[in-house]
Amino acid sequence: MIIGLHHIQITIPKGAEEQGKDFYCRVLGLKEIEKPDSLKGRGGFWLQVGAQEVHVGTEEGFDRFTTKAHLAYQVEDVSHWRKVLKEKNIKILDSVPIPNYERFEFRDPFGNRVEMIQGI
Repeated sequence: MIIGLHHIQITIPKGAEEQGKDFYCRVLGLKEIEKPDSLKGRGGFWLQVGAQEVHVGTEEGFDRFTTKAHLAYQVEDVSHWRKVLKEKNIKILDSVPIPNYERFEFRDPFGNRVEMIQGI
């Protein structure tokens, strides 16, 4: 029986950890958490998002701009995040409307597709 979602992983290019931390920790305000010692040599970093974790790994040879795979962050004020990201010159992409939600998408600095979603 599957009882929940523990973590998801996205990737960034090797050597881009500081740029990744700048975006995910300083722009989005997510908290970095310590990786186990056994995994520290592999690059990347981990984040806490509510009760779940986002593992940011490193990977070469992959065009992140070509995939529909994405993270969707549930937020309390989607308009706030639209404003914050526009101020950081992040291109906002409108999403196909779905009932009872307001949402938008963007690509992080590495090409990963990201969605901000708020129940209405």
